[in-house]
Amino acid sequence: MSTDVNATITSLRHEVCALHAELTRYQLVIWTAGNVSARVPDRDLMVIKPSGVSYDDLTPENMVLCDLHGRVLEGEHAPSSDTDAQAYVYRQMPHVGGVVHTHSTYATAWASRGEAIPCALTMQADEFGGEIPVGPFALIGDDSIGRGIVETLTASRSAAVLMKQHGVFTIGKDARSAVKAAVMCEDVARTVHIARQLGEPIRIEPTDVDSLFDRYQNVYGQKDNR
Repeated sequence: MSTDVNATITSLRHEVCALHAELTRYQLVIWTAGNVSARVPDRDLMVIKPSGVSYDDLTPENMVLCDLHGRVLEGEHAPSSDTDAQAYVYRQMPHVGGVVHTHSTYATAWASRGEAIPCALTMQADEFGGEIPVGPFALIGDDSIGRGIVETLTASRSAAVLMKQHGVFTIGKDARSAVKAAVMCEDVARTVHIARQLGEPIRIEPTDVDSLFDRYQNVYGQKDNR
């Protein structure tokens, strides 16, 4: 590989490693569960967390470089058990630059029920463009979960999917965006769950969801004026 590609991979190793600290910071994972991955731009490659390694022991050097069929190209550790699933997502969704998996408590509670999170919050409309959908039950170990993720998110504006009786997968233009979606998904799941203890949450009208989503995606925040 060229010097530029190697430099990009090194940078992604550092970024992906650092982003795992956000999963523990926001209490989205326990023990060694969960992972962050990133696509290497313009290459059929991805960087992902090693399997079964404690978050305290993660380093940029032990992040694993794989191709988009899950084959290890660089790394002394086996990659995450979600590698085949995430590689499938990258193959089928070229706009995705980052994928995150968590078992965050409230969102996974919705997943255990096989129930989508209704869009009852403006923040949810902003970030996810509607309800957070449920994907099918699938076993771990091959690309079955990836197929469910792609099938579900292709039909939705959401950056998050609750895989039935499993957990949360989020996507983004890069790994950081996917981590943000995971944090926001858990916050929404918690708030709407609490709202349901008080009564039925009031869903936002679809036209208002569209307006909120468009504003947040295209107007909100600082823009590059170059």
